[in-house]
Amino acid sequence: MKRKTNSFRKKLLSWFMFFTVVIFTVLWLLQTVFLQKFYNSMIIRNTVKVADKISSESQSSDITSYIDDISRSNSILVFVTDTDGNIMYSSDEYKKGHKFKDERLEMPYNGNGKEMRFHYRELPENYTEFLSAVNASDNGEAELQNDDIYVYGRLIDFYGNDEKAVLYVGTTLNAVGSTARIIRIQLIWVTLLSIIIAFVLALFMSKSFSKPVSQLNEKAHKLGEKDNDAELSEGFCTELDELNKTLDTTSEKLKKNREFQNELLANVSHDLRTPLTMIKGYAEMIRDISREDEKQCAEDVAVIVEETDRLTALVNEILEYSELQMSDSEAVMNDIDLSETVASVADSFDKLYSKDGYVFERNIADDIHIKGNISRLQRAIYNLLDNAVRHAGEDKWLGISLRTDNDKAIIKISDHGSGIAPEELEHIWDRYYTKRQRSGKGVSGLGLAIVKQIVSQHNGVCKAESEVGAGSVFSIELSINK
Repeated sequence: MKRKTNSFRKKLLSWFMFFTVVIFTVLWLLQTVFLQKFYNSMIIRNTVKVADKISSESQSSDITSYIDDISRSNSILVFVTDTDGNIMYSSDEYKKGHKFKDERLEMPYNGNGKEMRFHYRELPENYTEFLSAVNASDNGEAELQNDDIYVYGRLIDFYGNDEKAVLYVGTTLNAVGSTARIIRIQLIWVTLLSIIIAFVLALFMSKSFSKPVSQLNEKAHKLGEKDNDAELSEGFCTELDELNKTLDTTSEKLKKNREFQNELLANVSHDLRTPLTMIKGYAEMIRDISREDEKQCAEDVAVIVEETDRLTALVNEILEYSELQMSDSEAVMNDIDLSETVASVADSFDKLYSKDGYVFERNIADDIHIKGNISRLQRAIYNLLDNAVRHAGEDKWLGISLRTDNDKAIIKISDHGSGIAPEELEHIWDRYYTKRQRSGKGVSGLGLAIVKQIVSQHNGVCKAESEVGAGSVFSIELSINK
Protein backbone atom coordinates (compact mmCIF):
# COMPACT_ATOMS: atom_id res chain seq x y z
CA MET A 1 0.00 0.00 0.00
CA LYS A 2 1.32 3.40 -0.94
CA ARG A 3 2.25 5.51 2.06
CA LYS A 4 0.50 8.83 2.32
CA THR A 5 2.41 11.82 3.65
CA ASN A 6 -0.79 13.43 4.93
CA SER A 7 -2.36 10.31 6.43
CA PHE A 8 -4.60 10.26 9.47
CA ARG A 9 -2.03 8.22 11.39
CA LYS A 10 0.80 10.69 10.75
CA LYS A 11 -1.46 13.62 11.55
CA LEU A 12 -2.45 12.05 14.87
CA LEU A 13 1.15 11.19 15.71
CA SER A 14 2.30 14.73 14.88
CA TRP A 15 -0.41 16.37 16.94
CA PHE A 16 0.24 14.11 19.91
CA MET A 17 3.95 14.87 19.83
CA PHE A 18 3.20 18.58 19.43
CA PHE A 19 0.94 18.41 22.47
CA THR A 20 3.72 16.70 24.45
CA VAL A 21 6.26 19.35 23.47
CA VAL A 22 3.87 22.16 24.43
CA ILE A 23 3.18 20.57 27.83
CA PHE A 24 6.86 20.20 28.66
CA THR A 25 7.69 23.66 27.35
CA VAL A 26 5.11 25.15 29.68
CA LEU A 27 6.45 22.99 32.52
CA TRP A 28 10.00 24.17 31.87
CA LEU A 29 8.92 27.79 31.82
CA LEU A 30 7.00 27.44 35.06
CA GLN A 31 9.67 25.45 36.89
CA THR A 32 12.74 27.35 35.74
CA VAL A 33 12.08 30.72 34.15
CA PHE A 34 9.07 31.80 36.18
CA LEU A 35 9.73 29.88 39.40
CA GLN A 36 11.91 32.59 40.92
CA LYS A 37 9.45 35.35 40.05
CA PHE A 38 6.55 33.32 41.39
CA TYR A 39 8.47 32.53 44.58
CA ASN A 40 9.48 36.18 45.09
CA SER A 41 5.92 37.43 44.68
CA MET A 42 4.66 34.92 47.25
CA ILE A 43 7.43 35.80 49.74
CA ILE A 44 6.79 39.53 49.37
CA ARG A 45 3.05 39.13 49.94
CA ASN A 46 3.70 36.94 52.97
CA THR A 47 6.20 39.43 54.44
CA VAL A 48 3.68 42.26 54.22
CA LYS A 49 1.04 40.07 55.89
CA VAL A 50 3.48 39.27 58.75
CA ALA A 51 4.09 42.97 59.26
CA ASP A 52 0.34 43.56 59.42
CA LYS A 53 -0.06 40.83 62.05
CA ILE A 54 2.79 42.16 64.21
CA SER A 55 1.35 45.68 63.97
CA SER A 56 -2.05 44.45 65.12
CA GLU A 57 -0.47 42.73 68.19
CA SER A 58 2.26 45.30 68.92
CA GLN A 59 0.65 46.67 72.09
CA SER A 60 0.09 43.23 73.60
CA SER A 61 2.10 42.33 76.72
CA ASP A 62 3.40 39.12 75.11
CA ILE A 63 4.34 40.78 71.82
CA THR A 64 7.92 39.49 72.05
CA SER A 65 6.78 35.86 72.22
CA TYR A 66 4.42 36.52 69.34
CA ILE A 67 7.30 37.94 67.27
CA ASP A 68 9.45 34.87 68.06
CA ASP A 69 6.66 32.52 66.99
CA ILE A 70 5.80 34.34 63.79
CA SER A 71 9.48 34.70 62.86
CA ARG A 72 10.06 30.99 63.28
CA SER A 73 6.94 29.88 61.36
CA ASN A 74 7.61 32.25 58.42
CA SER A 75 11.45 32.16 58.33
CA ILE A 76 11.85 35.94 58.55
CA LEU A 77 14.04 38.45 60.36
CA VAL A 78 12.33 40.99 62.65
CA PHE A 79 13.72 44.09 64.32
CA VAL A 80 11.91 46.63 66.45
CA THR A 81 13.86 49.87 67.01
CA ASP A 82 13.19 53.40 68.07
CA THR A 83 13.20 56.15 65.50
CA ASP A 84 16.92 56.69 66.11
CA GLY A 85 17.80 53.10 65.23
CA ASN A 86 18.35 51.69 68.74
CA ILE A 87 17.28 48.05 68.95
CA MET A 88 14.30 47.39 71.19
CA TYR A 89 13.81 43.75 70.14
CA SER A 90 15.06 41.33 67.49
CA SER A 91 14.17 37.82 66.38
CA ASP A 92 14.51 35.31 63.56
CA GLU A 93 13.47 31.74 62.80
CA TYR A 94 16.17 30.26 65.08
CA LYS A 95 15.83 32.45 68.16
CA LYS A 96 13.10 30.56 69.98
CA GLY A 97 15.32 27.52 70.38
CA HIS A 98 18.52 29.48 70.99
CA LYS A 99 20.11 29.56 74.46
CA PHE A 100 21.01 33.24 74.14
CA LYS A 101 18.42 35.85 75.09
CA ASP A 102 18.50 39.62 75.21
CA GLU A 103 20.00 40.29 78.69
CA ARG A 104 20.87 43.41 80.62
CA LEU A 105 24.48 43.79 81.84
CA GLU A 106 25.30 44.30 85.53
CA MET A 107 26.98 47.54 84.48
CA PRO A 108 23.99 49.85 84.78
CA TYR A 109 25.23 52.66 82.58
CA ASN A 110 27.53 53.20 79.69
CA GLY A 111 29.60 56.26 79.04
CA ASN A 112 26.60 58.14 77.77
CA GLY A 113 24.56 57.46 80.86
CA LYS A 114 22.29 54.84 79.15
CA GLU A 115 21.59 51.31 80.22
CA MET A 116 23.44 48.80 78.04
CA ARG A 117 21.86 45.64 76.56
CA PHE A 118 23.26 42.80 74.50
CA HIS A 119 20.94 41.89 71.62
CA TYR A 120 20.38 38.60 69.82
CA ARG A 121 21.27 40.13 66.44
CA GLU A 122 22.91 43.27 65.22
CA LEU A 123 21.20 45.57 62.79
CA PRO A 124 21.71 44.68 59.11
CA GLU A 125 23.80 46.86 56.82
CA ASN A 126 20.80 48.27 54.99
CA TYR A 127 19.01 49.35 58.14
CA THR A 128 20.21 52.94 57.92
CA GLU A 129 18.85 53.19 54.38
CA PHE A 130 15.60 51.57 55.49
CA LEU A 131 15.21 53.87 58.51
CA SER A 132 15.75 56.91 56.34
CA ALA A 133 13.07 55.66 53.93
CA VAL A 134 10.57 55.14 56.78
CA ASN A 135 11.20 58.55 58.26
CA ALA A 136 10.91 60.17 54.85
CA SER A 137 7.67 58.45 53.85
CA ASP A 138 4.31 60.16 54.22
CA ASN A 139 2.45 57.07 55.46
CA GLY A 140 5.19 55.74 57.73
CA GLU A 141 5.85 52.68 55.51
CA ALA A 142 8.86 51.68 53.40
CA GLU A 143 10.29 48.71 51.50
CA LEU A 144 13.67 47.79 50.05
CA GLN A 145 14.36 45.06 47.51
CA ASN A 146 17.30 43.68 45.57
CA ASP A 147 18.13 40.29 44.06
CA ASP A 148 18.81 38.72 47.47
CA ILE A 149 16.54 40.30 50.09
CA TYR A 150 13.26 42.05 50.60
CA VAL A 151 12.59 44.39 53.54
CA TYR A 152 9.29 45.89 54.57
CA GLY A 153 8.50 47.97 57.63
CA ARG A 154 6.46 50.74 59.18
CA LEU A 155 6.03 52.87 62.29
CA ILE A 156 4.11 51.07 65.06
CA ASP A 157 3.07 51.51 68.68
CA PHE A 158 5.19 49.08 70.70
CA TYR A 159 4.27 47.75 74.15
CA GLY A 160 5.95 49.64 77.01
CA ASN A 161 6.99 52.62 74.87
CA ASP A 162 5.26 55.95 74.62
CA GLU A 163 6.92 56.92 71.39
CA LYS A 164 6.58 55.34 67.95
CA ALA A 165 8.79 52.36 67.18
CA VAL A 166 10.07 51.15 63.83
CA LEU A 167 9.17 47.63 62.66
CA TYR A 168 11.68 46.01 60.30
CA VAL A 169 10.69 42.70 58.61
CA GLY A 170 13.17 41.13 56.19
CA THR A 171 13.46 37.90 54.21
CA THR A 172 15.77 36.34 51.62
CA LEU A 173 14.70 35.99 47.98
CA ASN A 174 17.37 33.71 46.55
CA ALA A 175 16.49 30.62 48.57
CA VAL A 176 14.84 29.02 45.54
CA GLY A 177 17.94 29.35 43.39
CA SER A 178 19.56 26.06 44.46
CA THR A 179 16.19 24.35 44.34
CA ALA A 180 15.62 25.61 40.81
CA ARG A 181 18.98 24.19 39.73
CA ILE A 182 18.05 20.79 41.16
CA ILE A 183 14.66 20.94 39.49
CA ARG A 184 16.26 21.93 36.18
CA ILE A 185 18.56 18.90 36.22
CA GLN A 186 15.72 16.65 37.21
CA LEU A 187 13.50 18.08 34.48
CA ILE A 188 16.11 17.32 31.84
CA TRP A 189 15.96 13.62 32.66
CA VAL A 190 12.20 13.64 33.14
CA THR A 191 11.70 15.43 29.81
CA LEU A 192 13.92 13.03 27.87
CA LEU A 193 12.29 9.99 29.41
CA SER A 194 8.79 11.41 28.96
CA ILE A 195 9.39 12.29 25.31
CA ILE A 196 10.53 8.72 24.61
CA ILE A 197 7.48 7.28 26.41
CA ALA A 198 5.20 9.81 24.71
CA PHE A 199 6.58 8.88 21.29
CA VAL A 200 5.97 5.18 21.89
CA LEU A 201 2.47 5.86 23.20
CA ALA A 202 1.74 8.23 20.31
CA LEU A 203 2.92 5.61 17.83
CA PHE A 204 0.73 2.97 19.43
CA MET A 205 -2.30 5.26 19.75
CA SER A 206 -2.01 6.59 16.20
CA LYS A 207 -1.85 3.02 14.92
CA SER A 208 -4.87 2.04 17.02
CA PHE A 209 -6.87 5.07 15.87
CA SER A 210 -5.86 4.87 12.22
CA LYS A 211 -6.49 1.14 11.81
CA PRO A 212 -10.34 1.30 11.97
CA VAL A 213 -10.32 4.47 9.86
CA SER A 214 -8.21 2.72 7.21
CA GLN A 215 -10.55 -0.26 7.33
CA LEU A 216 -13.55 2.00 6.83
CA ASN A 217 -11.77 3.75 3.96
CA GLU A 218 -11.08 0.41 2.28
CA LYS A 219 -14.68 -0.61 2.88
CA ALA A 220 -15.96 2.64 1.37
CA HIS A 221 -13.89 2.04 -1.78
CA LYS A 222 -15.55 -1.34 -2.24
CA LEU A 223 -19.13 -0.22 -1.61
CA GLY A 224 -21.59 -2.18 -3.69
CA GLU A 225 -19.01 -4.69 -4.94
CA LYS A 226 -19.67 -8.41 -4.66
CA ASP A 227 -16.28 -9.11 -3.09
CA ASN A 228 -16.64 -6.43 -0.44
CA ASP A 229 -15.28 -8.54 2.42
CA ALA A 230 -13.55 -5.72 4.31
CA GLU A 231 -14.24 -6.16 8.00
CA LEU A 232 -14.06 -3.67 10.87
CA SER A 233 -13.23 -4.68 14.42
CA GLU A 234 -16.15 -3.15 16.23
CA GLY A 235 -15.96 -1.76 19.75
CA PHE A 236 -13.23 0.86 19.24
CA CYS A 237 -15.69 3.75 19.52
CA THR A 238 -19.41 4.24 19.03
CA GLU A 239 -19.08 6.76 16.18
CA LEU A 240 -16.97 4.42 14.03
CA ASP A 241 -19.30 1.50 14.78
CA GLU A 242 -22.26 3.60 13.64
CA LEU A 243 -20.34 4.68 10.52
CA ASN A 244 -19.56 1.03 9.79
CA LYS A 245 -23.26 0.14 10.03
CA THR A 246 -24.11 3.06 7.75
CA LEU A 247 -21.57 1.81 5.19
CA ASP A 248 -23.02 -1.70 5.42
CA THR A 249 -26.51 -0.34 4.79
CA THR A 250 -25.28 1.79 1.91
CA SER A 251 -23.38 -1.16 0.44
CA GLU A 252 -26.51 -3.30 0.54
CA LYS A 253 -28.50 -0.57 -1.20
CA LEU A 254 -25.82 -0.19 -3.87
CA LYS A 255 -25.77 -3.95 -4.42
CA LYS A 256 -29.54 -3.98 -4.81
CA ASN A 257 -29.33 -1.05 -7.20
CA ARG A 258 -26.69 -2.80 -9.25
CA GLU A 259 -28.64 -6.05 -9.26
CA PHE A 260 -31.73 -4.14 -10.24
CA GLN A 261 -29.91 -2.43 -13.10
CA ASN A 262 -28.48 -5.72 -14.36
CA GLU A 263 -31.84 -7.41 -14.05
CA LEU A 264 -33.52 -4.48 -15.75
CA LEU A 265 -31.16 -4.69 -18.72
CA ALA A 266 -31.41 -8.47 -18.94
CA ASN A 267 -35.21 -8.72 -18.69
CA VAL A 268 -36.41 -5.54 -20.35
CA SER A 269 -34.08 -5.54 -23.34
CA HIS A 270 -36.29 -8.10 -25.11
CA ASP A 271 -39.49 -6.22 -24.22
CA LEU A 272 -38.03 -2.99 -25.55
CA ARG A 273 -36.59 -4.56 -28.67
CA THR A 274 -39.85 -6.22 -29.76
CA PRO A 275 -42.06 -3.10 -30.07
CA LEU A 276 -39.17 -1.09 -31.51
CA THR A 277 -38.61 -3.78 -34.16
CA MET A 278 -42.29 -3.82 -35.08
CA ILE A 279 -42.46 -0.02 -35.22
CA LYS A 280 -39.43 0.07 -37.50
CA GLY A 281 -40.78 -2.77 -39.68
CA TYR A 282 -44.22 -1.27 -40.22
CA ALA A 283 -42.71 2.17 -40.82
CA GLU A 284 -40.53 0.67 -43.56
CA MET A 285 -43.59 -1.09 -45.04
CA ILE A 286 -45.41 2.24 -45.21
CA ARG A 287 -42.39 3.83 -46.88
CA ASP A 288 -41.76 1.04 -49.38
CA ILE A 289 -45.04 -0.78 -49.97
CA SER A 290 -48.31 0.52 -48.55
CA ARG A 291 -47.98 4.25 -48.94
CA GLU A 292 -50.04 4.09 -52.16
CA ASP A 293 -52.68 1.86 -50.49
CA GLU A 294 -54.62 4.09 -48.09
CA LYS A 295 -56.36 1.19 -46.28
CA GLN A 296 -53.19 -0.86 -45.82
CA CYS A 297 -51.32 2.27 -44.73
CA ALA A 298 -53.94 2.98 -42.06
CA GLU A 299 -53.66 -0.60 -40.75
CA ASP A 300 -49.87 -0.32 -40.60
CA VAL A 301 -50.11 3.03 -38.77
CA ALA A 302 -52.54 1.46 -36.29
CA VAL A 303 -49.97 -1.25 -35.50
CA ILE A 304 -47.30 1.40 -35.01
CA VAL A 305 -49.58 3.34 -32.61
CA GLU A 306 -50.41 0.13 -30.72
CA GLU A 307 -46.75 -0.82 -30.35
CA THR A 308 -45.89 2.75 -29.33
CA ASP A 309 -48.56 2.59 -26.61
CA ARG A 310 -47.14 -0.72 -25.48
CA LEU A 311 -43.63 0.73 -25.39
CA THR A 312 -44.86 3.78 -23.46
CA ALA A 313 -46.62 1.54 -20.92
CA LEU A 314 -43.46 -0.54 -20.55
CA VAL A 315 -41.27 2.49 -19.90
CA ASN A 316 -43.82 3.94 -17.44
CA GLU A 317 -43.91 0.69 -15.47
CA ILE A 318 -40.13 0.54 -15.30
CA LEU A 319 -39.89 4.14 -14.11
CA GLU A 320 -42.67 3.66 -11.57
CA TYR A 321 -41.12 0.54 -10.08
CA SER A 322 -37.70 2.18 -9.97
CA GLU A 323 -39.17 5.12 -8.08
CA LEU A 324 -40.87 2.84 -5.56
CA GLN A 325 -37.78 0.65 -5.15
CA MET A 326 -35.22 3.39 -4.75
CA SER A 327 -37.20 6.01 -2.84
CA ASP A 328 -35.76 6.68 0.62
CA SER A 329 -38.63 8.89 1.75
CA GLU A 330 -41.93 7.44 2.91
CA ALA A 331 -45.11 8.29 1.05
CA VAL A 332 -47.41 10.85 2.66
CA MET A 333 -50.21 8.96 4.40
CA ASN A 334 -53.67 10.48 4.86
CA ASP A 335 -57.11 9.26 5.81
CA ILE A 336 -58.76 7.98 2.62
CA ASP A 337 -62.10 6.41 1.73
CA LEU A 338 -61.03 3.02 0.39
CA SER A 339 -64.56 2.21 -0.79
CA GLU A 340 -64.61 5.28 -3.00
CA THR A 341 -61.06 4.59 -4.27
CA VAL A 342 -61.85 1.00 -5.34
CA ALA A 343 -65.13 2.08 -6.93
CA SER A 344 -63.47 4.87 -8.94
CA VAL A 345 -60.86 2.51 -10.42
CA ALA A 346 -63.58 -0.05 -11.20
CA ASP A 347 -65.63 2.66 -12.95
CA SER A 348 -62.66 3.55 -15.14
CA PHE A 349 -62.19 -0.07 -16.27
CA ASP A 350 -65.93 -0.55 -16.75
CA LYS A 351 -66.14 2.44 -19.11
CA LEU A 352 -63.00 1.35 -20.98
CA TYR A 353 -63.71 -2.36 -21.47
CA SER A 354 -67.51 -2.83 -21.24
CA LYS A 355 -67.83 -2.10 -24.95
CA ASP A 356 -65.58 -5.12 -25.60
CA GLY A 357 -67.92 -7.41 -23.70
CA TYR A 358 -66.17 -7.45 -20.31
CA VAL A 359 -68.44 -7.84 -17.28
CA PHE A 360 -67.38 -6.24 -13.98
CA GLU A 361 -69.27 -7.70 -11.01
CA ARG A 362 -68.92 -5.49 -7.93
CA ASN A 363 -69.41 -6.13 -4.24
CA ILE A 364 -67.91 -3.05 -2.57
CA ALA A 365 -68.77 -2.28 1.05
CA ASP A 366 -69.39 1.37 1.91
CA ASP A 367 -67.53 3.77 4.17
CA ILE A 368 -64.29 1.83 4.75
CA HIS A 369 -61.48 4.20 5.73
CA ILE A 370 -57.76 3.52 6.02
CA LYS A 371 -54.62 5.58 6.36
CA GLY A 372 -52.68 5.54 3.11
CA ASN A 373 -51.52 7.25 -0.05
CA ILE A 374 -54.45 7.46 -2.44
CA SER A 375 -52.46 7.76 -5.69
CA ARG A 376 -50.33 4.70 -4.94
CA LEU A 377 -53.29 2.61 -3.80
CA GLN A 378 -55.13 3.53 -6.99
CA ARG A 379 -52.09 2.33 -8.94
CA ALA A 380 -52.06 -1.01 -7.06
CA ILE A 381 -55.77 -1.63 -7.69
CA TYR A 382 -55.34 -0.54 -11.31
CA ASN A 383 -52.51 -3.04 -11.82
CA LEU A 384 -54.54 -5.90 -10.35
CA LEU A 385 -57.54 -5.08 -12.56
CA ASP A 386 -55.32 -4.65 -15.62
CA ASN A 387 -53.75 -8.03 -14.89
CA ALA A 388 -57.21 -9.58 -14.54
CA VAL A 389 -58.45 -8.05 -17.81
CA ARG A 390 -55.43 -9.34 -19.73
CA HIS A 391 -55.95 -12.86 -18.36
CA ALA A 392 -59.74 -13.03 -18.22
CA GLY A 393 -61.47 -16.19 -19.45
CA GLU A 394 -63.68 -16.58 -22.47
CA ASP A 395 -66.66 -15.25 -20.49
CA LYS A 396 -64.74 -12.01 -19.85
CA TRP A 397 -66.03 -11.98 -16.28
CA LEU A 398 -64.19 -10.02 -13.58
CA GLY A 399 -65.05 -9.76 -9.90
CA ILE A 400 -64.25 -6.75 -7.68
CA SER A 401 -65.01 -6.92 -3.95
CA LEU A 402 -64.19 -4.94 -0.80
CA ARG A 403 -65.10 -6.07 2.71
CA THR A 404 -63.84 -5.92 6.29
CA ASP A 405 -62.71 -8.78 8.50
CA ASN A 406 -61.17 -8.35 11.99
CA ASP A 407 -60.02 -4.75 11.52
CA LYS A 408 -58.73 -5.58 8.03
CA ALA A 409 -59.94 -4.18 4.73
CA ILE A 410 -59.76 -6.92 2.07
CA ILE A 411 -59.79 -6.13 -1.66
CA LYS A 412 -60.25 -9.08 -4.05
CA ILE A 413 -59.91 -9.11 -7.84
CA SER A 414 -61.13 -12.34 -9.50
CA ASP A 415 -61.10 -13.73 -13.04
CA HIS A 416 -62.13 -16.95 -14.84
CA GLY A 417 -58.89 -17.23 -16.78
CA SER A 418 -56.53 -20.14 -17.33
CA GLY A 419 -55.13 -19.90 -13.78
CA ILE A 420 -51.59 -20.18 -12.47
CA ALA A 421 -49.62 -23.36 -11.85
CA PRO A 422 -48.89 -24.07 -8.15
CA GLU A 423 -45.11 -23.96 -8.65
CA GLU A 424 -45.43 -20.45 -10.07
CA LEU A 425 -47.91 -19.12 -7.54
CA GLU A 426 -45.40 -18.47 -4.74
CA HIS A 427 -43.25 -16.36 -7.09
CA ILE A 428 -46.10 -14.45 -8.73
CA TRP A 429 -45.19 -11.20 -6.92
CA ASP A 430 -41.52 -11.27 -7.95
CA ARG A 431 -40.47 -8.83 -10.64
CA TYR A 432 -40.06 -10.29 -14.14
CA TYR A 433 -41.12 -13.75 -12.97
CA THR A 434 -44.69 -13.79 -14.31
CA LYS A 435 -44.45 -16.24 -17.19
CA ARG A 436 -48.00 -15.65 -18.34
CA GLN A 437 -47.25 -11.93 -18.74
CA ARG A 438 -44.55 -12.92 -21.24
CA SER A 439 -46.87 -15.13 -23.26
CA GLY A 440 -47.87 -12.21 -25.47
CA LYS A 441 -50.39 -10.37 -23.30
CA GLY A 442 -48.10 -8.83 -20.70
CA VAL A 443 -46.14 -5.63 -20.62
CA SER A 444 -42.99 -5.70 -18.48
CA GLY A 445 -43.52 -8.26 -15.75
CA LEU A 446 -43.43 -5.47 -13.14
CA GLY A 447 -47.16 -4.96 -12.57
CA LEU A 448 -47.58 -7.33 -9.61
CA ALA A 449 -44.16 -6.37 -8.20
CA ILE A 450 -45.37 -2.75 -8.12
CA VAL A 451 -48.52 -3.88 -6.29
CA LYS A 452 -46.45 -5.71 -3.69
CA GLN A 453 -44.13 -2.74 -3.18
CA ILE A 454 -47.05 -0.33 -2.66
CA VAL A 455 -48.88 -2.67 -0.29
CA SER A 456 -45.67 -3.20 1.72
CA GLN A 457 -45.36 0.58 2.13
CA HIS A 458 -48.86 0.48 3.67
CA ASN A 459 -47.87 -2.42 5.99
CA GLY A 460 -50.31 -4.64 4.15
CA VAL A 461 -50.27 -8.17 2.72
CA CYS A 462 -50.66 -9.45 -0.87
CA LYS A 463 -52.10 -12.88 -1.58
CA ALA A 464 -52.91 -14.93 -4.68
CA GLU A 465 -55.08 -18.03 -5.05
CA SER A 466 -55.44 -19.86 -8.32
CA GLU A 467 -56.64 -23.10 -9.88
CA VAL A 468 -55.44 -24.10 -13.30
CA GLY A 469 -58.33 -23.85 -15.76
CA ALA A 470 -60.66 -22.18 -13.25
CA GLY A 471 -59.20 -18.71 -12.67
CA SER A 472 -57.36 -16.67 -10.08
CA VAL A 473 -58.12 -14.44 -7.10
CA PHE A 474 -55.70 -11.68 -6.11
CA SER A 475 -56.25 -9.99 -2.73
CA ILE A 476 -54.86 -7.07 -0.71
CA GLU A 477 -55.24 -6.82 3.08
CA LEU A 478 -54.88 -3.41 4.76
CA SER A 479 -55.46 -2.20 8.32
CA ILE A 480 -58.55 -0.02 8.69
CA ASN A 481 -58.83 3.08 10.88
CA LYS A 482 -60.26 2.39 14.32
